[in-house]
Amino acid sequence: MARWHDRRIIDLFGIELPIIQAPMAGATTVEMVVAASNAGGLGSLPSALFGIEQLRDALRQTRARTSKPINVNFFSHVTPDDDPAAQMRWRALLAPYYVELGLDPSAPISGAGRAPFDQSFCEVVEEFKPNVISFHFGLPEKSLVDRVKATGAKVVSSATTVKEAVWLEANGVDAVIAMGLEAGGHRGNFLTADMSTQVGTMALVPQVVDAVSVPVIAAGGISDGRGVAAALMLGASAVQVGTAYLYCPEAKIPAMHAAAVAGAGDDSTAITNVFTGRPARGIVNRIMRELGPLSESVPPFPTAGAALGTVRAKAEADGRDDFTNLWSGQAARLAPRLPAGELTTTLFDHALRVLERHSGGS
Repeated sequence: MARWHDRRIIDLFGIELPIIQAPMAGATTVEMVVAASNAGGLGSLPSALFGIEQLRDALRQTRARTSKPINVNFFSHVTPDDDPAAQMRWRALLAPYYVELGLDPSAPISGAGRAPFDQSFCEVVEEFKPNVISFHFGLPEKSLVDRVKATGAKVVSSATTVKEAVWLEANGVDAVIAMGLEAGGHRGNFLTADMSTQVGTMALVPQVVDAVSVPVIAAGGISDGRGVAAALMLGASAVQVGTAYLYCPEAKIPAMHAAAVAGAGDDSTAITNVFTGRPARGIVNRIMRELGPLSESVPPFPTAGAALGTVRAKAEADGRDDFTNLWSGQAARLAPRLPAGELTTTLFDHALRVLERHSGGS
């Protein structure tokens, strides 16, 4: 009988299955987190679009519905300095779309953007003491990481290269997420901005496993049990799955995003920076074709989103996805269409069947 023989992540996080539901800001709901954790995996709550009180409320709701381990994810980017000239160039580039949609391109805009992990967020962590804290874009300053660790939480962050994985281990993480270029949503890169040298999951995971002593979580292009089994064979202790959870009824995405993911093929996505200013993988749409997918005219993350949000909202109201960030990984078509809890257990059960078949049943 085949079994999941690397229990390091299972034991480290106190979970039953080596399946981590990826934190997807704007798509992940409390219901999804609760379902994944109650099924034995690790549900992950994204904080990138939350204010402090919104995060507190989400954690209260989550804790009222599950006593199982959960992960809370934070961005750890550095907020850029104000650059009015860059914003003016970006507004000028978007102006034709404003005019096309009957909007005033000179109208004031506002947007909260995405807030990095700071003392206020750290105080919420100290209040609620989630089991796992994961970061994207490296790590926050050491004093904050130390405070997180003092709560008893395990600290995890994403690496898109071996160098990033080694840096993360040297700076105290308990596990590394090896994020292949196939993954949907924002890249976790922080030591390099060169997207031309990003590494695929099959090549990245075993090299990270060889380079670090902490357990490794594979992410990117994993949407069914075959991908989960492959990750184990590559040396990963667990997997993080995102796009497959977008099909779940617990996901909260616009209908046009759901339709785009449902129709996505292997070559439907590209890495782009036009939505937020940082590279992220999504389904190719009009603005990606016309302005990118990667453009030097986009202002720094996360400041690009406010001006684009105005045209996005108007287009979506008209039933168009021209300016919507349709985040998706490259393996969307492989994902089963199941509720979040059932998806979590199915991914694991399917992986065991695959491993058993290829081990000759021994």
